[in-house]
Amino acid sequence: MLPEAWNVEHNRLHHYRLGESADPDLVEQNLQFLRDDPMPMPAKYLYVAMLVPIWKWLYYSPNTFKELKLAQMRSKKQELPEGLQPERASTLKRMMFPENEAEKIMANLITPGEYFRKVFAPFAITRFFLLPAPLLFIQGGVGPVLFGHAIINLILAELLTNIHSFITIVTNHAGEDLYKFDDSVRPKSGTFYVRQVISSTNYNYGNNALDFCHGWLNYQIKHHVWPDLSMLQYQRGAPLLREICDRHNVPYVQENVWIRTRKTVDVMVGKTLMIQFPTKVEPAKDKAGASGITWKSTHGAIDED
Repeated sequence: MLPEAWNVEHNRLHHYRLGESADPDLVEQNLQFLRDDPMPMPAKYLYVAMLVPIWKWLYYSPNTFKELKLAQMRSKKQELPEGLQPERASTLKRMMFPENEAEKIMANLITPGEYFRKVFAPFAITRFFLLPAPLLFIQGGVGPVLFGHAIINLILAELLTNIHSFITIVTNHAGEDLYKFDDSVRPKSGTFYVRQVISSTNYNYGNNALDFCHGWLNYQIKHHVWPDLSMLQYQRGAPLLREICDRHNVPYVQENVWIRTRKTVDVMVGKTLMIQFPTKVEPAKDKAGASGITWKSTHGAIDED
C-alpha cells in the first residue's frame, strides 16, 4: 500500500474517528455483508479463515487507497459523486466485480487500472521479481531454480505475515466488550481519551521478547492515548494508564491475543455485537459538531489553530 494512503487511513481516520462509522477499520461495519449472510455459521468461520492470509491484499491495500483518493478530492473541494457511500470499504472484489450501484460508483472513482498501476503492481514486481532477480545470474544452471524457490518463499512469507498482522492488528478494536459510537468528538478532549480506552484492547505485555512477538501492538490502548511515545515508553506508561483508568472506573480491557482473536472473529461472523455507547451522556463541549472532524490537508495529523 502507499505510505501516504496509510497515513490518511490510519493516522487520520482511524485514530480520530475510532469506533465510529467513519472509522475505516471498524470490523463490525466492514463485515456486515458476512454477518447478514444466511450461510451456516461454520461456513462463515471458514470464510474468515480463508480471508486471514490475504486480508491486506483483499481489503487493507485497496481501502487505504480509496481513503487517500477521497481525502485528495475533499482537499480540492471537489464534490463526491452522487450515490457514493464513502464509509463503505473498498475491496479488491468490489473494485473488480461491483454488484450494486454504490459499488459501481466507487469502482468508477477508484478504478482497478489505477489501483494496480499505482499500488499493487509496483509492490508485486519489486517484491516477487526484482528482489530475487539477482539469483538468475548464478552460474551452473542453478540460478533459475533458486529464483523459483525464492519466489515461493517470498509468497509463503507474505501469507504468514498477513496471518500474524491479522492476529495482532485487526483484533485491537473488536469484541463484544468494546464500544462503538454514533457521533464524533473533539480530538484531545476528555471524551476523546475515554473513547480511545473503551474502544481498544491490550494484550499481555511486560517484557521485550513478548512485546517483540506482538510487534508492540499489545499496547494498543497506550498507542491510541499517546500515539507519539516510543516503544520503551509504552512499557513504562502502561501500568500508569491502567491505574488512572481503575481510579476513575473507566473500563480497561486486557486479554490474551488468542482470546481477542476469537472475540474478533465472533463479531465478523455475526455471533456477537460490539456495545453501542450512549453518546448523549457525553459532555456537549466535547462534541465535534455537525461537520465532524475536518482536515485542511491529506496529512494524518490534525490541523490545530
